[in-house]
Amino acid sequence: MNLRFLASDSLGTRSMCSLIETEYGRIMIDPGAALGPRRYGLRPHEIEFETLKKHKEKIAEEAEDVDLFIITHYHYDHFPRPSENIEWLKGKRILIKDPSNMINFSQRWRSKIFLDKLRKVGAKPKVADSKRFRLGRCKIKFSNPVKHGNDERLGYILEVLIETDDGRILYTSDVEGIVDDDQLNFILKSEPNIVICDGPMTYMLGTRFSEMDLKKSILNLVKVLNMETVEVLILDHHLLRDLEWKTWLKSIFEESEILNKKVLTAASYMGVEENLLEARRRELYGIQPSKPSNL
Repeated sequence: MNLRFLASDSLGTRSMCSLIETEYGRIMIDPGAALGPRRYGLRPHEIEFETLKKHKEKIAEEAEDVDLFIITHYHYDHFPRPSENIEWLKGKRILIKDPSNMINFSQRWRSKIFLDKLRKVGAKPKVADSKRFRLGRCKIKFSNPVKHGNDERLGYILEVLIETDDGRILYTSDVEGIVDDDQLNFILKSEPNIVICDGPMTYMLGTRFSEMDLKKSILNLVKVLNMETVEVLILDHHLLRDLEWKTWLKSIFEESEILNKKVLTAASYMGVEENLLEARRRELYGIQPSKPSNL
């Protein structure tokens, strides 16, 4: 299998868009990208809008040859907004989070609009919660719905395992660093070789993300690293909205060195420089903060 990232927070936009190429077909997970509406009291910089445009164009371009799309939940950094043209999904096979069950009000409303648009372009959506599918000899297994991070009020997401004879790639979606036992258990049972994980939401520490959440996240990430099968742990998304993300995860890097395993971002996995545009928004505007702040 070949793994590529088309958009991610470490590449400059809010996204986890992953493209997995197998000999049986190409799978795109969460084909969306967005920007943080306000950060440090500032709207997105022009450079962020330019990067978002490039990422969306790349997603649409690669979509032409994609055999299967997966949408793990209905937040706009994971699937297209209502205003977006989705002709690139015309006639495509799409595995989706159940729009009717284990879903909060806002995502149910968003999914309804999205499904209406999919019907207009002749796409073929199918509910994936807790199910297994095949693409040739490639096996695709979905978790039960698990909480979006630490709070069910944000709704539920699906984790997904992609498995071929070449190995197993697990995509966690928005677990916010694996802060819930159900999120962790699916990973442990799946025995993946590569884990693509939404890292802990440290930029919201003290508000939506607690010290206890961070401690639990680090403990769970260490458990994942210690799995015999795991070779690479890719941490991105919410985590990369914090310029000090490496400091928070010092113990994770120390553990990876002891185990001789790789901890990477989507950018470093792709061999390119990390570009944390949202976290650098003050810098982009030429503003120097008077004191440290992630708000």
